[in-house]
Amino acid sequence: MRTGAPALLTVALLLTQAAPAPAAGPGPLPARMADTGGSQLITAVAPSPDATTGTLTWWDRRGGRWTATGTAPARFGAGGLVEGSVRRQGTRTTPTGLYGLPFAFGSTAPPPGTRTPYRPVRPTSWWCQDNAAAAYNRWVDPLPADCRAEEAERLLDYGAQYAHALVVDFNYHRPVRGRGAGIFLHVNGEGATAGCVSVPAPAMAALLRWAEPARRPHLAIGTESGATAVIRY
Repeated sequence: MRTGAPALLTVALLLTQAAPAPAAGPGPLPARMADTGGSQLITAVAPSPDATTGTLTWWDRRGGRWTATGTAPARFGAGGLVEGSVRRQGTRTTPTGLYGLPFAFGSTAPPPGTRTPYRPVRPTSWWCQDNAAAAYNRWVDPLPADCRAEEAERLLDYGAQYAHALVVDFNYHRPVRGRGAGIFLHVNGEGATAGCVSVPAPAMAALLRWAEPARRPHLAIGTESGATAVIRY
């Protein structure tokens, strides 16, 4: 679900700016979480469930210590954030939880150094969101007969937002019909997203250069506190 981009000069700021501490307690944020999935982690934290903006930080764990590598302003769904296990499709909410990042894709070439498997977006590339289709919540190329075009996204139609993107495995490996499809980490559009997490273009490029699949990078989405606090995941 889609939502461009500041000057390249902001890259240095994105990579060197100190990460905030969005949840109470000592130590870096990943050290306070229930799980991180691996030794690389991206946290997307909103101040409250009804917020549409927050902060995205990417972290590395080396020698048993978590360090913030970069940070950027983030945008969330126009409907705010909701616990991923109860999210409903069409609510324009961003699902909270801890998620893997199966592959990347884009309407432009991957940034040099990208190691995550990367699929180029072609005119025939779609993401099926049709609950009745066999390929529900899947990349399809071309669009299969049982996936209605009005219930799918033609990815090239959002070339700016999907210049670079990471697939979020929310409802992906064992899809539950009606829970939602097409949740990505992608480049900013004009405002809040339809449920994805988005960041400025330089940050998205930096994330693709940073991610190392062997270190099992995950994305944790949550709020600073409360029932959807990021430290719960």
